[in-house]
Amino acid sequence: MSSFHHPHSDHQPCSGVSTNLEDYFLTRRQFLNRVGMGVGALSLGTLLSPQDLVAAQAKGKVAPVSGPLTPRPPHFGGKAKSVIHIFASGAPSHLDTWDPKPMLTKMNGKTVGGADVALGSPFQFSKYGKSGLEVSSLFAKTASAHADDLAVVRSMWTDIPAHEVATVFMNTGSVRIAKPSLGSWLVYGLGTENQNLPGFIALRGGGLPNGGAANYQAAFLPGVYQGASINTQAPSVPQMIQNIRNTYVTKTEQRRQLDFVHQLNELHAQNLQRDAALETRLESYEIAFRMQAEAMDAFDFNKESAETRAAYGTSEQGKQLLIARRLVERGVRVVQVWHTGWDHHQQLQTRLTQKAGEIDQPLAALLTDLKQRGLLDSTLVVWGGEFGRKPTRDRNGFDDPGRDHNAKAFSVVMAGGGVKGGIVHGATDELGAAAVQDKVHVHDLHATMLHCMGLDHEKLTYRFNGRDFRLTDVAGNVVKPILA
Repeated sequence: MSSFHHPHSDHQPCSGVSTNLEDYFLTRRQFLNRVGMGVGALSLGTLLSPQDLVAAQAKGKVAPVSGPLTPRPPHFGGKAKSVIHIFASGAPSHLDTWDPKPMLTKMNGKTVGGADVALGSPFQFSKYGKSGLEVSSLFAKTASAHADDLAVVRSMWTDIPAHEVATVFMNTGSVRIAKPSLGSWLVYGLGTENQNLPGFIALRGGGLPNGGAANYQAAFLPGVYQGASINTQAPSVPQMIQNIRNTYVTKTEQRRQLDFVHQLNELHAQNLQRDAALETRLESYEIAFRMQAEAMDAFDFNKESAETRAAYGTSEQGKQLLIARRLVERGVRVVQVWHTGWDHHQQLQTRLTQKAGEIDQPLAALLTDLKQRGLLDSTLVVWGGEFGRKPTRDRNGFDDPGRDHNAKAFSVVMAGGGVKGGIVHGATDELGAAAVQDKVHVHDLHATMLHCMGLDHEKLTYRFNGRDFRLTDVAGNVVKPILA
């Protein structure tokens, strides 16, 4: 407990006396400590020589401490400098998008595995590009323009086929305890290039995704590394990033207030202790202050040319991906784009056509845009969901079926910084029910993404509760065959 202390009982400043901020704050602990030490010093002074009482001269100046978001060098020379992670929330069917299964088509309507009925894909797969990459007609625009830029991992698998758990697992590497998200780890390890914007931004539309804010949390990492959640469905930029602009106080006065609060915090840290929660809040105030100038411009996609906006299309995902490009262009380290609605237990053909139609054109436009601006080589683009789908009819679909959950097989698509283009890694069995060749677990995917950014997943650790934690826990192997 602390008390407010003024050095002069009449509250009037005395001439010739300095009025340092620390003179006005004295805790009871400090008061007792100074009194006790003062009495002891009187006796000590009679025992020591004058030379012993003189403090040693400093040998050099101490380097200033950098901020928590200051750019830091990677463990090694990673090719990617930023990440755009497009999360297809709801678990898209790999069998109808990136993993063709001719045998499943032949078995359509037949009983397999006991009482289940095979459901062949209603979508046509074709070969694209010089690589001959086979892709569904659902992603024809992306494949036509960028088949030779894509690395398709067809052998993904995860632990639990439950949406909320699997979604948080894909984003944090944990199914049991709250752990930092992938984006938080990346900003913790590398900082961010633009100090006027958050290092990790999650672009979502409307409500929270499965698992809520746990997907972009900092958990036990300092809170400054948490993802800044932005509702892109808001009708205007000021409504997207609410409470950034202060309409009551000038920027000069805001700066004075923040500087004063920082001074108080330093006194608190020196005299008592550093408070992580308090420092996180102060850092968020600081970022919000700096965002006033740059964020309004960064999120205003209407400043793009009509041609560019048309290329991305009119869907919500077109707006999100255009904003994502504007953010990485301005030095934001991690941008996550949430595309919800991929949970198709029925009406597969109709609903999957609609959902893929929302992202196919924008994804093609994003890759083209990044390439034209010289950013694709330094930006890792990842598309995928939390798990896959079964090769059989979901019994709840009746006459217009969909597919049920499947943790044993799904696909993830990567492009850009650090990965090869025009390749397929791994394979599922002939019906697409399980990954059987070169299997890639979620921990392996995370290790690979960190590697592309120049980070060793085994060395990027944070000590919490007496243990060194890492994104990949005690597992994970880099998928080297897909690396450029």
